[in-house]
Amino acid sequence: LNTVLTVEKGKANSHKNKGWENFTIRVIKEINKLEKPIVFILWGASAQSFSQYLNNPRFLILKSVHPSPLSAYNGFFGNNHFIKTNEFLKSHNIEQINWNLTK
Repeated sequence: LNTVLTVEKGKANSHKNKGWENFTIRVIKEINKLEKPIVFILWGASAQSFSQYLNNPRFLILKSVHPSPLSAYNGFFGNNHFIKTNEFLKSHNIEQINWNLTK
């Protein structure tokens, strides 16, 4: 889930501060109330700024730079978020994710 859910084609952040952030915060606050273990993968500073609304001890929160070509080599590659997610799911007897979308 992106923090802002729409954008004009070719104009990054063009719908920032138009209300989507409020919606996203409400969704996160509702999810934060859940009893089941959940993984949040926060890529980029914008996503990470929403971590303040996630304080449920049942959650795994993974943070990294955004995987865009501009920053991917500054910490995204090698963060092992997909492996860590599946390890967490397995440890809670939750079905792991098949990240290989080509099959």
